[in-house]
Amino acid sequence: MGSTGLPPVFVYVAAVVVGLIVGSFLNVVILRLPAMMEARWRREAADILELPTDDATTTRFDLAAPGSHCPHCKTPIKAWHNLPVIGYLLLRGRCASCGARISIQYPAIEIAAAILAVIAVARFGATAWGICMVGVSWVLLAMAAIDFRTQLLPDALTLPLLWAGLIVSLWHLGPNTPSPAEAIAGAAAGYGVLWAVFQGFRLATGKIGMGHGDFKLAAALGAWLGWAQLPIAVLAASVGGAVVGGALIASGRLSRGAAMPFGPWLAFGGWLAMVAGDTILHAYLTLSGLR
Repeated sequence: MGSTGLPPVFVYVAAVVVGLIVGSFLNVVILRLPAMMEARWRREAADILELPTDDATTTRFDLAAPGSHCPHCKTPIKAWHNLPVIGYLLLRGRCASCGARISIQYPAIEIAAAILAVIAVARFGATAWGICMVGVSWVLLAMAAIDFRTQLLPDALTLPLLWAGLIVSLWHLGPNTPSPAEAIAGAAAGYGVLWAVFQGFRLATGKIGMGHGDFKLAAALGAWLGWAQLPIAVLAASVGGAVVGGALIASGRLSRGAAMPFGPWLAFGGWLAMVAGDTILHAYLTLSGLR
């Protein structure tokens, strides 16, 4: 459990509580960051086209303002109704003011953030590297949800994750931490491989197969995993996306040729390689007779 000297039960309970609280904030990021990006794009487009803007009457909209409110009736949410998971249960999944149904996304993201924190702490301990892995898990969760909803991977998340991985590699925080050279090689490989796949698919079909955000996310994963673990992440993402996409097409829930976000699968593959890459690689080498 690391060198904190704290009882394991306390550490796990703390991970759950902090995870639930952070998950509540991640919901804000997931819902508001794409809207903030769209508003910024509109302002930039208006500036480029020299169109008039109505900035004087524009109300503040960011991660802090306006406060939490019902998306249907705009009524502010009371503090005790905003408690992670508990508030959803108290309200029985409906707005206290207008009775509109509250999206299941809110408690789902909060619970997922808590589970990811517990898994990371159990895998890496209450150490500096373990805390880093908790943070990376939360960022991947937010990016997966955003890409699933909007097919966007914001630079505001992918680029800080990339730079953080490169900077953290300067310190040997644990036995699984990549060296600076491995982190740089992993970032370059992550971006380069998906960029090559993108270009090959475009040349072969004339279509756009993935967005540039996927390249940046792969680079960020390479910075945290190192080049040696990166193939596990990409392979897991490719297999997961292909299996689920094929099942959706077969069931008629996704039309052939329709776009399906790759970011959630890339985030899952990166997280899987992060927490179980060594185990997966050892099992493969043992089963293949290479070890």
